[in-house]
Amino acid sequence: MTRNKLFLVLAASTALSVIAFSAARARDVPKVATGFVASVLCSETFVSGLDPARVFAETTSAMPGAGLISWALDYRINRSRKDVMVTLFGIGSSHAVYRGEGLGCYLDHGRVASDIRLPQMDVKPLLPEIAGPSVVAPQSPQLAEALDRAFGEPDRSTPRNTRAIVVMKDGRVIAERYADGIGIDTPLLGFSATKSVMSALSGILVRNGVLKLHDPVPIAAWQNSGDPGVAARDPGVAARDPRSAITLDHLLRHTAGLALGSSLSASLASALEPVNRMKFMEPDMAAYAESMPLATAPGAAWNYHDGNTVILAHVIRQATGGSAAGLMRFARQELFGPLGMRHVTIEFDAAGNAEGSSQMLASARDWARFGQLYLDDGVVGGRRILPEGWVTYSATPTPAAWVGLGAGFWTNRGDSFGATYRSERGMPRDAFFAKGTIGQYVVIVPSEKLVIVRLGRSPNWPPEADGVFQLVTDVIAATRGCARLAGTK
Repeated sequence: MTRNKLFLVLAASTALSVIAFSAARARDVPKVATGFVASVLCSETFVSGLDPARVFAETTSAMPGAGLISWALDYRINRSRKDVMVTLFGIGSSHAVYRGEGLGCYLDHGRVASDIRLPQMDVKPLLPEIAGPSVVAPQSPQLAEALDRAFGEPDRSTPRNTRAIVVMKDGRVIAERYADGIGIDTPLLGFSATKSVMSALSGILVRNGVLKLHDPVPIAAWQNSGDPGVAARDPGVAARDPRSAITLDHLLRHTAGLALGSSLSASLASALEPVNRMKFMEPDMAAYAESMPLATAPGAAWNYHDGNTVILAHVIRQATGGSAAGLMRFARQELFGPLGMRHVTIEFDAAGNAEGSSQMLASARDWARFGQLYLDDGVVGGRRILPEGWVTYSATPTPAAWVGLGAGFWTNRGDSFGATYRSERGMPRDAFFAKGTIGQYVVIVPSEKLVIVRLGRSPNWPPEADGVFQLVTDVIAATRGCARLAGTK
């Protein structure tokens, strides 16, 4: 065979393999697309109390490519059964079911959902109250102008759909505003800002000595399940699964190396990623993620995907008694209760795994309380919640993470492309933040003693589309040099 013929044969074989792989993944698209829509509709209809037509319109408008199929998506809300059915072209379908207060919704894949009973708890808040019972009007004309701009719609082709903004200075709310139908107690979906909460919970377990940052995480599927041929060839050497080297730090920094694709893009094309099969087609997300092989050796490369945090949530569940109720008891006792976070829902899959990568809802004030914990170096009311140095660790950039990502938080520290890009557009270099797709932010700026929460439904691209760079710049300008604003303590 000539070299040219060999090249053509190899090229044809490669093309056929790619086509076959793409076709296999393409079969998942209807289920992934309907699963995402059903999940959001269920959560924001039955937990947030929002109008489903509004939720559908705002969410699909923020997803690149979704307009190609949104006309073919049909959803049915059954308020008596508290469930949602979504179909695509009348064929692909997904069913989401409301589980109950504090637990939100889960996707029903035909598996009987595990029963979860939330513990009744009354934990005294340690964080001083951040605001009174009414919406806090901006405490200066400059702050009012900042919020006006943030809620404005300068480009109708890429609507911001800002839902809530809370600005805290020195631990007190100095400005907040909400879109129609949303108030100070409305739980709002944080999407990947949930990852930062899972990071905090893992930090508490490190503080308690239950987990160690650089020790392998105890995942049963990864223990002594390597290549049996190794032991057959050399009985003195036990077969060892290379995934057993994955540590808590790897999961937090997205360097575990599991072959799950990427979660960086919120678009129709991302439906082809295996991580989205995990999220929207599998009844046991953790088992699916833990079954995946390595694409790279643990710690060798950075790859942001939701599977890392789903596994992290599974590790937290195991470390807090092995049940969903145990995880929630721990979260309320050690984090939500001390911070006074009163309107929090964490959602679980049918197997009882916390969907720790994206499915926590909380009021904008509760998200601000969470940010304040990090502004105060992990201490609240004189009690250390997070380990000494954990906040600095969280904001320390991960090598090769070009977007500027730390351990559970995005960060402007270091010299990554993302950190430089954001700092050139007004976000301070010491800022770090919890970030959820299509416009969710909890921004912590230690040098300015600021926490800024912004929640909405905005396209991820261009990065300026949600107006957050301008919001942060405006708030800093409005508050800089003011030692005390009206309403602060």
